[in-house]
Amino acid sequence: MKRKGYLSWDEYFMAVAILSAQRSKDPSTQVGACIANKANKIVGVGYNGFPLGCDDDDLPWGREGDFLETKYPYVCHAELNAVLNSSSRDLMDCKIYVALFPCNECTKVIIQSGIKEVIYLSDKYKDTDQVRASKKMFNMSGVKCRQLTPDRESLLINFVATEYV
Repeated sequence: MKRKGYLSWDEYFMAVAILSAQRSKDPSTQVGACIANKANKIVGVGYNGFPLGCDDDDLPWGREGDFLETKYPYVCHAELNAVLNSSSRDLMDCKIYVALFPCNECTKVIIQSGIKEVIYLSDKYKDTDQVRASKKMFNMSGVKCRQLTPDRESLLINFVATEYV
């Protein structure tokens, strides 16, 4: 008899997205993304951070103040990084898993890349113009969006090898 309680595909890919978010150095918001193809293979992961070659200590991480003194003109979002980091340029009909509903800029990247479904955990910015624009573009382009309701609240990752020998 097979083991019970194993992760569903949706929980697995969302867990990879959440784990990827742990690489982010952003002190206020850590977001990760995971792209899976039709064969349930991971073809891209990303997290929010500054572009390659831009030192994390030399650019601002703040959220308020003069625009050029905030993180916003510099940070690449997790969805963009997942697409750019993908092992395949063919993302047609893939799914992207992300903790936060995508902003309008990432939405354009998702649509243009051929991704056909967005699975997210939180829609906490649903009342912003950016997310309203995202939903309008997803609807117009036929990209499906759905909020994941996982069967579990948490998942423990244990780095102690005694469980694996």
